[in-house]
Amino acid sequence: MRAYAVLMKQFNAEDVWGDLTMREYDVLYTLSKCDSPLRMSELNRHVLLSQPALSRMVDRLVDRGLVERCQDPGDRRGVRLSLTPAGREIQREIGRPHARSVTRALSVLTPEELAQLAAITGKLAQNEEK
Repeated sequence: MRAYAVLMKQFNAEDVWGDLTMREYDVLYTLSKCDSPLRMSELNRHVLLSQPALSRMVDRLVDRGLVERCQDPGDRRGVRLSLTPAGREIQREIGRPHARSVTRALSVLTPEELAQLAAITGKLAQNEEK
C-alpha cells in the first residue's frame, strides 16, 4: 500500500492534468478503453470512487462537454456513458505524458519483477471480479 501511495502522490504532483483531477482523468481513460458506451455501474467497477461520488463527477464531466449520456438501447430506462470528441482529445493529450511518467516509475523494476507485478495484480483483479 505504501508503494501505491507514493506513486499516486508522484503522479498527482505532475503538471500534466490541466483542468482535470487525476480521478477525472481515470474516468476519461476508462471510457476511452471501451468499445461501446458503459452503464454507470460498469464504469464504477473500474474506478476508485463510490457510486454517489462517481455520479457527481460524471455530471461535472458532462457539463464540461467531455462525457455524454445516451439512452441504453437494451433498457429504455438505462443510460450509457461515452467520451465526446473533446473528451477523447483531452484524454489523449494527458495520456501521453502520463504514460511516460508511469514508464519512468516502473523503470526501477527488472523485466522479471515487471512480470511478477503483472501476474500478482492480474490475480488480485480476478479475485475482485468473483
